[in-house]
Amino acid sequence: MSKTVLVLDYGMGNLRSVAQAVRAAAQGSGVEVVVGHDPAQVRAADRIVLPGQGAMRDCMAHFEATGARQAVLDEVQNGKPLLGVCVGMQMLLQHSEEQDTPGLGLFEGEVRRFRLSGRLQPDGSRYKVPQMGWNRVDIQRPHPVWEAIPSGSHFYFVHSYHAQPKHPEQVAATTEYGDRFACAIARDTIFATQFHPEKSADLGLRLYRNFLFWQP
Repeated sequence: MSKTVLVLDYGMGNLRSVAQAVRAAAQGSGVEVVVGHDPAQVRAADRIVLPGQGAMRDCMAHFEATGARQAVLDEVQNGKPLLGVCVGMQMLLQHSEEQDTPGLGLFEGEVRRFRLSGRLQPDGSRYKVPQMGWNRVDIQRPHPVWEAIPSGSHFYFVHSYHAQPKHPEQVAATTEYGDRFACAIARDTIFATQFHPEKSADLGLRLYRNFLFWQP
């Protein structure tokens, strides 16, 4: 069982809400949730949560500046579980269209901006970017992090860009906003979501708890 979970603090917006949600999910389990960015903390933790909110280039620059980037890559490549959230998911891919920003390359693929200009939703309203609100998440492959979360559940999204992983087998869930796209990806000891579990009520806390006790 995991003993220590590090919520990585690299100066981006949703750190506090993610840390509070992970602590709520861990309550009564004996799992310690710590917040920090020191490479020694990355190495000492049993698993890592990588949050992110804001511009991709700023996220990557702050991540590099903390000194944690290489430590995270080393630990994940050595099999340490990692959960990415929102931009923390987008950072895992090779490249983002947002300010032509390289990612970590843990997943092959691109991050692209919504192209919805002039298109109408089924109710006749225009699609807005960023997408903000609850959306149906359709599970594409079984995974322990989905335990007790039914396919078709709704989670909360705030984003202008979405991931296009190269390998379909790495798509853990999809959703639709104008077009269908990957909203969760997974491989080996990595799981990541475009939606915000910390803003998604009980099922979001369930997802965090599932990650805490996932034994890949």
